[in-house]
Amino acid sequence: MINKEIILSTAKEADQKLVNVRRHLHANPELSFHEKNTSSFIAGELDALGIRYTPGIGGYGIVAHVGDLENGKLIALRGDMDALPIHEENDVPYASKNPGVMHACGHDVHTTCLLGAAMVLKKHESHLKGAVRFIFQPAEERIPGGASLMIADGALRNPNVNLIFGQHVYPDMEAGHVGFRPGIYMASADELYITVIGKGGHAALPHKLNDPVIAAAQIVIALQQLVSRRSDPTLPSVLSVGKVIANGATNVIPDKVIMEGTFRTLDEGWRSAAHEEIERIVHNTAAAMGVTADLEIRKGYPCLVNHPELTSWSMKMAEELFGASQVHELPIRMTAEDFAYFAQKIPACFYRLGTSNTVKRIGAPLHTSKFDIDESALQTGTALMAWLAVNALQAKEISL
Repeated sequence: MINKEIILSTAKEADQKLVNVRRHLHANPELSFHEKNTSSFIAGELDALGIRYTPGIGGYGIVAHVGDLENGKLIALRGDMDALPIHEENDVPYASKNPGVMHACGHDVHTTCLLGAAMVLKKHESHLKGAVRFIFQPAEERIPGGASLMIADGALRNPNVNLIFGQHVYPDMEAGHVGFRPGIYMASADELYITVIGKGGHAALPHKLNDPVIAAAQIVIALQQLVSRRSDPTLPSVLSVGKVIANGATNVIPDKVIMEGTFRTLDEGWRSAAHEEIERIVHNTAAAMGVTADLEIRKGYPCLVNHPELTSWSMKMAEELFGASQVHELPIRMTAEDFAYFAQKIPACFYRLGTSNTVKRIGAPLHTSKFDIDESALQTGTALMAWLAVNALQAKEISL
């Protein structure tokens, strides 16, 4: 039998190994769809552990197994591995060696904890009541998302996975704490690309032009009404235009303006209807201003919905492992996560791992050049992943 004392002590014994793995990954980040060296490193670690695996799933993804695939349930654990196009500003020995590329979203932590869980479970493999699949996923940060590619490549089949867990770093929470939310948790995310085309010329002669800058400004304002007047006010939605390029000058009106933005919501039905509304607003506003507009909506990740029963059960398991004071219920988030694709296929639980340390002044936000973690979180993340897998394999109350 694998009890919580065994899980916690095995994770503690692996502490220095976990730190070394995380620091190597952090110092050698790779962007989405370019994780060749990261994947090779993971394969080397799995080889050293004697864990069987299959590389090249959905790109640089790896699927590994511990336990008996012929008998019992199959539980999956997922960790992503790609980094962001951010230049790191942390003054630490393990800072990124790749200028302009950084693990600013904690995927180095996710991969480390997944390897750590594999280490723990491999050590106690003979006591598992089934098997655990470890999904090392590339390209979470870029549409179409590595999760969708791995699913298409069979990551949840042969044999079929019963349920899946994933975790994500959370600098808003102290290390040693974890958070869960049953049901709807994270937003969908779609990208908007708009080109407003008019007739440019001398800024002192606007009556001879069809000004795309003014039209673009009107489109931005009009799009805000999608949220303030077209959506149900009880349903969270966000539409933001984050990039506007009008490449003119003080005395030059350009021929076109390029804009990029995002639309996010927590309801798939409204999401689809909103796309039609965005089309209408953009084209009608452009026409009213005497210009034309090209619009591309790149459909991104769906809403992430945690399986209510599984997630509530997972919270109880976390309380057993760490104590109730260390486990919290989370608010919804308008950020997105391609783990949602897994959650569309099978029962899933995506939870948060606290990584900050107020005393040590560690707690910079995600996607910033100063993001870092209290490395004690590696033990917490490793232990919880292993604990959830062990208990999910043998839990009779999870009849999913």
